Amino acid sequence: MEGDILAGVSRETRDRLVSYADLLTRWNARINLVSPRDLVHLWSRHIADSLQLASRIPSGARLVDMGSGGGFPGLVIAMATDAQVTLIESDQRKAAFLREASRVAGVRTHVIATRIEAADVAPVDVVTARALAPLPQLLQWGVRFLNSEGICLFLKGKNADEELKAANADWRMAVTRIPSRTDADGVILELSDIRRVTDHNPASGR
Repeated sequence: MEGDILAGVSRETRDRLVSYADLLTRWNARINLVSPRDLVHLWSRHIADSLQLASRIPSGARLVDMGSGGGFPGLVIAMATDAQVTLIESDQRKAAFLREASRVAGVRTHVIATRIEAADVAPVDVVTARALAPLPQLLQWGVRFLNSEGICLFLKGKNADEELKAANADWRMAVTRIPSRTDADGVILELSDIRRVTDHNPASGR
């Protein structure tokens, strides 16, 4: 599986991801970065799932990843693109891992160890999240980080339609659904022109 995932990436990205996976495996014995039973599926369930977002990131984009945890998807994106990535993770131990993993992989990221609602970040082009919260909550957190032309990329599972319906109570947005390449029930939601129902201007949070 690892070979299949790495077949389409550059040698530099491959080396970064291998170093990262090795470090995560070592740290996981002390910090629950991924479920111990999921560790055997690290490449297929976590890295590959995150990696599929790389092709959706504009060149040179500024990106905020909310609730980065073990680095999914934000740190993986940083290894595979030239995006300027900010990782928000409130758990201090996980934030320490993200800093060390960035160093070991040779990528420059900005790690903010605080709660998402308390983070202060200049407007960015892309906001990402994976396995973090229902869509209405992600929008509540994420739109304040976006610039006026920004997009959200959220990895979602089989409940994506229900979450979109719930979000429509308070939000209007253009929605592009991209089938997941790693999960038959999964989908990437690409959201743009995001605005509150009571707000006639694109939500930029600024």
